Amino acid sequence: QVQLVESGGGLVQAGGLLTLSCAASGTFFSIGVMGWYRQASGKQRELVATVTKLGIANYADSVKGRFAVSRDNVKNMVYLRMNRLKPEDTAVYYCHAAISTSRTLTTFNDYWGQGTQVTVPS
Repeated sequence: QVQLVESGGGLVQAGGLLTLSCAASGTFFSIGVMGWYRQASGKQRELVATVTKLGIANYADSVKGRFAVSRDNVKNMVYLRMNRLKPEDTAVYYCHAAISTSRTLTTFNDYWGQGTQVTVPS
């Protein structure tokens, strides 16, 4: 059973800083791309940032220059450092990872965390 568990959400004032963490646990053989998505109330889930196993990052335009994604391949963790937060960043943030439970690494499946709320009051 593979699990992704997020931590670090909360309420922060506009302009502030918050870091989210996500840990993958269970039995698996490899983790591919990891990242963060968010879903604001009444809106669809959207990509925030992803990072490959080699550390190549990709960001949504709305967070470029403010957010930084990173990962620790030894600890099987991914982080999202959010700086200069804005009210429009308010959302539930979900950790995502493509994980292979196959010894041959032929198939990677999508796994999601339970979500963590980030609130930036206006």
